[in-house]
Amino acid sequence: MAPTPNLYLDGRNYNPEQVPIAQQTIAPQILYVTNRAQTDRRRSFAYAAERSDQMAFGTADVSFDGVDDWQDLIDITQGQKRGRSRLRVANYSEEIKFSTTPLATERAEGNLRVQEPVQAEYEALGEEFKAALAEQMRRQESGRVLLYIHGFNNQFDDALVTLANIWHYAGRRSVPMIFSWPAGNSGVFKYFKDREASNFSAFHLKETLDLIAEVPEVETIDIVAHSLGSDVTTVALRELIIRERAKGNKPKISLKTGTLILAAPDLDVGSVRQRLLTERFSEAFEQVSVYINPNDTALALSSLFTQVSRLGRFESDDFAPGEIERIMKVGLMHFILVEGAAGSGHSYFRQNPSVLSDIALTLRTRAFPGGQLRPLEVNDDHIWTLHHDYPLDRLPVLTPQELRDLR
Repeated sequence: MAPTPNLYLDGRNYNPEQVPIAQQTIAPQILYVTNRAQTDRRRSFAYAAERSDQMAFGTADVSFDGVDDWQDLIDITQGQKRGRSRLRVANYSEEIKFSTTPLATERAEGNLRVQEPVQAEYEALGEEFKAALAEQMRRQESGRVLLYIHGFNNQFDDALVTLANIWHYAGRRSVPMIFSWPAGNSGVFKYFKDREASNFSAFHLKETLDLIAEVPEVETIDIVAHSLGSDVTTVALRELIIRERAKGNKPKISLKTGTLILAAPDLDVGSVRQRLLTERFSEAFEQVSVYINPNDTALALSSLFTQVSRLGRFESDDFAPGEIERIMKVGLMHFILVEGAAGSGHSYFRQNPSVLSDIALTLRTRAFPGGQLRPLEVNDDHIWTLHHDYPLDRLPVLTPQELRDLR
């Protein structure tokens, strides 16, 4: 379990009474979609780094070990008790195995189309997925999905534990789900294997996002992507946004996209400028928060490999003069500089009490940076700065009534 966010250290603000009854547990259930291949190497069901042409949907139980009960976990969460729980994936339950893609096609009347029986089977499986998600939305009394896409060198269980941390500290007011792609390859060239696996996964992530948005009970999809997971995420979302605009739709409405958080994104700065900023990518979201750390050693290596600057550790001169200021004035994309990121400075979003505080405030209040509810400061380069003690010096008080008003 990650350290208690600064936001909760004085015993206020978590508001456990606002957590739905079904979520008041030390063994929550997290949904997953994955295109990892199954393996039985350890004589048990698991998902490996190898690719699969079939998506799988299921549930996983994540246990907060080392706590006695729900109240004990709340005491630790609010800093009222010393100690830290250990998160463990207790078991998986795969519920749906989708058809192998690409689906078989045929030429008819001058067009290429999916064979009708194949299409019917695929759609039937999609309906099963939507029914299962709808039931989860009703049971957990929420209209929001919190979708997490992990980064490079992550195993399947890593993503589940990371999301459990973020979702718990964000107040458990959403249905948590991961999209796990085939990362965690081995060998000298594992970074490049993972990068290719992220490209391989874009179609399956697009299908996942479409299926979620088609569930009537889903009102908003919030997305958190880390590291190389930001690549597969933005590729998939960009293609969906282009498709929806071509249909004459407003992507934010048709895709039900809410907040997008890119933590330490392993993205080419030039590609972001030309493929995302130029195409008004942020317009499809309530807001986009990009956490950056110039001392991120993992992204320094990525820059060395690719010979281009990475978004998660960019410097102001990587953008055109005045460009960052213009982005700030538009108000939908926020660059947030993290001070004092620990270790290699790449996994701070799930370990740093200040970053966890800002992520929790973003997801709970929907507030933009700079106001009372997210008291970030802006520096001379027009980048929001997240100090190591944020937001202790200007701690907001989130009462249940204020949170109800914000929702």
